[in-house]
Amino acid sequence: MASGLDSFVNRILFDDKIANGRNFIGTLKGFDQTINIIIDESHERVYSTTSGVEQVMLGLHIIRGDNVAIVGLIDDELDNRLNLANIKAEPLNSVVH
Repeated sequence: MASGLDSFVNRILFDDKIANGRNFIGTLKGFDQTINIIIDESHERVYSTTSGVEQVMLGLHIIRGDNVAIVGLIDDELDNRLNLANIKAEPLNSVVH
């Protein structure tokens, strides 16, 4: 999997739903053989059924590889059209192994 991340470096990614249900977005700056990843200009999207999506700014963030569940690229054009204040959803659950 590590070699598959090479093409994601310096691109904005939907980093993962990590194992505890948190959801991060940022620019992938690096990773290692155990998929520990470094994302810059990152923020966490926090979902709620009563209010819109909250974005918590984090800046440079390191996520341990054993917590990474999903990594994918963001479609910037589509993401910029979203009105996160109007999106309501159940918070994401933790991944069960």
